[in-house]
Amino acid sequence: MTTSAAGQPLIPQPPATVAALRQALSQIAPAALPAFTRELDQAADQSRQGSDLAPLQRFIAQWAVHVHIQRRPELAADLRRWEDIAESGDAAQARQAASEIGRILDEAHAATGLSAR
Repeated sequence: MTTSAAGQPLIPQPPATVAALRQALSQIAPAALPAFTRELDQAADQSRQGSDLAPLQRFIAQWAVHVHIQRRPELAADLRRWEDIAESGDAAQARQAASEIGRILDEAHAATGLSAR
């Protein structure tokens, strides 16, 4: 992964296209590429079967948010920490973790300007 100055994104937020998101992932989170490809195939199949673009729109929104978070190492680390707490903490910790995860995801959705649908 590319390094950045403290608090600075590793790369600019790419356009919300399959090609741009794939390119960004190859730079900042190459381990996520198999999941990206698998989920893209599933979304494309669902869109074809239902003659509906919503599955592809959700796919692009989800991965734009993922890239938005992963391009900021500190934010990605915070999300992972909260996810770990949600899985291993007591009920009060899990509620706090769920709240923090929701906040991070809401902010990322707002930053990308894409609907979560």
